[in-house]
Amino acid sequence: MKGKVVLVTGADGGLGTYVTQAFLDAGAAVVGTSRKIRPSDFESANFTALAAEISTSAGAKSLVDQVVERFGKLDVVAHTVGGFAGGQSIADTDDATIQRMFDLNLNCVFYILRAAVPLLRKTSGRVIAIGSRAALEPGAGVGAYSASKAAMVSLIRTVAVENKDAGLTANVILPGTMDTPANRKAIPNADISKWVQPASVAKLVVWLAGEAGKDVNGAVIPVYGKDA
Repeated sequence: MKGKVVLVTGADGGLGTYVTQAFLDAGAAVVGTSRKIRPSDFESANFTALAAEISTSAGAKSLVDQVVERFGKLDVVAHTVGGFAGGQSIADTDDATIQRMFDLNLNCVFYILRAAVPLLRKTSGRVIAIGSRAALEPGAGVGAYSASKAAMVSLIRTVAVENKDAGLTANVILPGTMDTPANRKAIPNADISKWVQPASVAKLVVWLAGEAGKDVNGAVIPVYGKDA
């Protein structure tokens, strides 16, 4: 990945931290973004922190513009931002919950891609987005979350079709429950030995962004761990 410019959204999150470090280890110049990202979050001269609010069109465009201003190009977008809400049936889901799920899980990636795709077409770039098993296997009580993740999968696959002429690839990874601090706190009595390791997902992201992954496009890749 040397010479590549990679934008990682949610770079200081439970998975984003692993993805950012994996790209740094592979030699890429990594721009990490979140609302509160700091330069000190990663000890690497190849890391650039850019705080941004990507749930708005203006925020996402400003972020991508800053990347181009600093580096002159963009090769990879690794999108790890997302949010979860559960516990309500569809009949009981309130307006705020459904809107929040679509803001976090669909609108963010839409705004980033709308700004980034024209640049990625110039570099035969890569888009790798993190979805969820729930996108394909919805369950009771998580309808808003599942629907937003399913919509995100459709968006990524559309980008893959629309831009294959430029050599741009777009793929989505669907992890099962990941072993993150947030999930450990939310599900304290779970058998975490069955959970997906973030480092494994991060390695897959880097592989898809590298030379070996150039022929994979429009894929929806399940990573379910020992619960498969």
